[in-house]
This record gives sequence, structure tokens and C-alpha cells, in this order.
Amino acid sequence: MIKVLIYEDNPQLREGLTMLIDGSDGFRVVAAYKNCNNAVDEVAAFNPDVILMDIDMPGINGIEGLKNIRTKNAEVKILMLTVFDDNKNVFESIKNGANGYILKKTAPARLLEYITEAASGGAPMSANIATQVLKMFSAMNNQKGEDYNLSEREKQVLQFLVNGYSYKMIAAEMIIAIDTVRSHIKKIYEKLHVNSKSEAVAKAFKDKIV
Repeated sequence: MIKVLIYEDNPQLREGLTMLIDGSDGFRVVAAYKNCNNAVDEVAAFNPDVILMDIDMPGINGIEGLKNIRTKNAEVKILMLTVFDDNKNVFESIKNGANGYILKKTAPARLLEYITEAASGGAPMSANIATQVLKMFSAMNNQKGEDYNLSEREKQVLQFLVNGYSYKMIAAEMIIAIDTVRSHIKKIYEKLHVNSKSEAVAKAFKDKIV
């Protein structure tokens, strides 16, 4: 059972998301709020697996809410659910620890797939968002950064992380055990001086490691 916490100020959409998720096998909405002003306490109280976080909300916006949650909880999966697909919001979300970035017009069945993917360690993005992210980073004129002494195997694992693969998917693609994947990722985090998958992906893009 994947427990979902929703932050969305539009009452119709909030109710629609709640009905969709609660009405689907394997999912349960533990709470739904119109703002994230008390998000840190609410996340602690309900202990969700995945948070759907709108960006444009009154009071504390979604990106600030994301930052606040990450000061206390690095484990919960946070998907930014938004009408915005501009570079600034995408980059700020990734930089501050979002696990995925999807548009509100996403089809219901696909949304459930994204939630499942995030819960299992993936980093889902709507296709046009992913394309935009790649364009945004490729347009940067930074010289290729150092490779942080990553081995070819570690670079391969990092590339899979950038592509949004879960640990299980990486293990299947590379024909190795999940524990081996975890070992590679632990070393990658140490070499990049990061603490999460989203930070590793952001650094990989920023420094053009892969």
C-alpha cells in the first residue's frame, strides 16, 4: 500500500486526485491540504511514502515547502505536480530534492504509474519536462567538469539514475544484484559529496559528468 499526501490549492483538483488515488488498488491518500504551511509537521504525523506537491499555492509555495520538508526528511518521495514547465521551476525543484516533476494534465493512469515509480526509487518526469531539462542543461556553456574519479561502472550507474531508473531496473539492465547497485550508488554519493539521488542527478547535469 503506497501512502500518498497531497498538497493542492485547487479544491476540484485536490478532490479529483484524492478520489483517483483512493479508488485505485494499492494506494491510499492519508491526507490532502490546500497549502503546505504546516508541511513539516504533517509529513511527520502521516509518514507518507509519496507527496504530490503543487508549486503555485498561497502562503508557502511548493518549492519552499519542498525545502522545508527536506530539512527534516530526506527519505519521503516528493513529486512536483504543476502546470508550470518553465526551466526555473524545474531546476529549483531538482536542486532542492524533488524526486520527480510532472504536469497536472498527466493522464490518470500515467499519474499512478509515476507515483509507483517514485515510491520504488525512480525519478519520474513528464516527457516534455525531461526533454526540456536535457535542453536546459545542454544549453549551458560550462566546460565539462571533472569526473570525480568515478569508475566506468559508476558512471554507467549514474547515467541510469539520470535516466530515472530505479535500483531494481538498474540491476536488471546491468545484470547485477540490487546490493551491488546500492554499493555503487553509495560510492557515487561519497565521490560526488551528495546525500540523495536528486542531488546526484543535479550534479551530474551541472558538471556534465555523464
